[in-house]
Amino acid sequence: MSESSTDEHSTRGSYVAAGQAFDRDTNYIEDRILDDPDAQWPVEAGRYRLVAARACPWANRTMIVRRLLGLEDAISLGMPGPTHDARSWTFDLDPGGVDPVLGIERLQQAFFARFPGYPRGITVPAIVDIPTGAVVTNDFPQITLDFSSQWTRFHREGAPDLCPEELRAEMDPLMRLIYTEINNGVYRCGFAGGQEAYESAFDRLFTALDTIEERLTTRRFLLGDRITEADVRLFTTLARFDAVYYSHFKCNRQRLSDFPALWGYARDLFQTPGFGDTVDFQQIKEHYYIVHEDINPTQVVPVGPDLSGWLEPHDRESLANESPFGNGTPPGPPRPDEVVPHAHTAEAWAG
Repeated sequence: MSESSTDEHSTRGSYVAAGQAFDRDTNYIEDRILDDPDAQWPVEAGRYRLVAARACPWANRTMIVRRLLGLEDAISLGMPGPTHDARSWTFDLDPGGVDPVLGIERLQQAFFARFPGYPRGITVPAIVDIPTGAVVTNDFPQITLDFSSQWTRFHREGAPDLCPEELRAEMDPLMRLIYTEINNGVYRCGFAGGQEAYESAFDRLFTALDTIEERLTTRRFLLGDRITEADVRLFTTLARFDAVYYSHFKCNRQRLSDFPALWGYARDLFQTPGFGDTVDFQQIKEHYYIVHEDINPTQVVPVGPDLSGWLEPHDRESLANESPFGNGTPPGPPRPDEVVPHAHTAEAWAG
């Protein structure tokens, strides 16, 4: 099963053989940008461009962490449109369909600039070296960890510690569970090649969601009073659950809004600066329903569901004794050129 057959990547064809379970290929370009002047890719403000489509949950993580840490001035952001063709993501939202910094029409060009004929999926998020126009890495789990650990010289004043060392022993296995059972679990349901594979994936997904629901009944966030990297990783799947995964991926035992704790938690994060202001529900729906032709051959994009509930009070402050940012502060407003084009208002989403 090629990584390129998943939604955030470059092909449209058959997702998995009949009767088989979905198996994600996790072979990424593992280069890292390090705070070491002698590294192959040293940390340098203005040198790198993060390419991240709003539609993709893996890319959405990097956009959130970049906002929370205040790295907007150090790492620029290129945003492809919500759909792609068989070759790669394209910059169709930019004037002339060309990324204004990299000067390319499709992300594939940055991969080929470093690896001619690159055979794997052309994935987002990806970080591109601006001087050479060549991709550096698309290793999305590592990218956000490195934003926290390697780019500290460029963090904003008041940036939160998203990876507290004292919590890593608890956080790392929790993030593995979130990835294998929830982040990737919805895809195992959606791309299952047979009934048995689907039902197995379905049971695993909702067993994990039930576990997290119980955990969040007594905690404001996954690790306690403060937001961490683990919350970012869970949030991007929750944000897409009712809009896409419930119906499109057949994850329909219940909606996110039917989980009292998870739904309150998701709204809490959505209303926190840096989270909801990176989410574009319209692009999310367009991506999944248009790109996944095997699942939705008509490519009709649903009008619903009503998403106005995301702005309702969550009343979870009583579960914590400190700020969601610990000793830090919330980020400021998004940059004008990074504001979500579809208004986050109840009136815009209802009906």
